[in-house]
Amino acid sequence: MIGKKPLEIPEGTTLKIEKEGDSGRPTVVKASGPKGELTVEVSPGVKVVLGDGIISLEKNKDTPQRIFGLSFALLRNVVEGVSRGFIKELELVGVGYRVAKTGDGLKMTLGFSHPVEFKLSERVSAEVEGDTKIKITGIDKQLVSQTAAEIRKLKPPEPYKGKGIRYKDEVVRLKPGKTAKTVEGATA
Repeated sequence: MIGKKPLEIPEGTTLKIEKEGDSGRPTVVKASGPKGELTVEVSPGVKVVLGDGIISLEKNKDTPQRIFGLSFALLRNVVEGVSRGFIKELELVGVGYRVAKTGDGLKMTLGFSHPVEFKLSERVSAEVEGDTKIKITGIDKQLVSQTAAEIRKLKPPEPYKGKGIRYKDEVVRLKPGKTAKTVEGATA
């Protein structure tokens, strides 16, 4: 069950309980590591126990399991973020689709009549490989994933030729199109 096993704290990462929560207030945990610092609020009813190199959670009997699991996942993401960071990779697929890094964001040519400019948050960085691959990195998993989703939303993959912005290992199921339907009807 998620949350019952202890979470190992990697070398070089420190956790500190900033505010101990009580019945109505959440516990605030601050994590710092080689990549930076993050804070997370652990839900009321979930107690954070720091040990030597491990952190574990205990729940009250009134706390639902889903809240307990959520608290564990948020804490795990913070620890992983400050120690290793998170990466989301995107690919531009289509003739003439290109991306270039500007000072504070990305400039993309996506088949529209004008180039699309996307401004990045200060806590997220992007690298451009070639002119069709984007690598988004940061320590906050939610922010990295949200940024990748917003970039993908600019031109999602279309179902007939697969052109658009997609995640690196995303599989786009293509529809057959009109010509496949007429060929099927002619042979029957």
